[in-house]
Amino acid sequence: MHALSLGTWWIHVTSVLEWLVAMLAVQRFGAARREGGWRWLALAMVPALISAMAACTWHLFDNSPALKGLVIFQAVLTAIGNTTMAIACWNLLRQQRTRQAQP
Repeated sequence: MHALSLGTWWIHVTSVLEWLVAMLAVQRFGAARREGGWRWLALAMVPALISAMAACTWHLFDNSPALKGLVIFQAVLTAIGNTTMAIACWNLLRQQRTRQAQP
């Protein structure tokens, strides 16, 4: 745990918690609007959350070269998360346009 300062650890941990809160807020917002696309966006945020937890785990073990696979796993999850969130946002946009087009 010596690889990061206490302040940096604080930022890492609170960022993970903030992401969890954001996922819950997105899901509740969609439920309040009765729009299922928001639930998909919250679900699409999961890979990014796991990616952040993988990064924190790597730092917890002092950025050990033995855990290089964890870094690769984290990078792949970041790419997957960005892709799934983009698709979910596109789906939301599509749903909004469909609702607006209906009389």
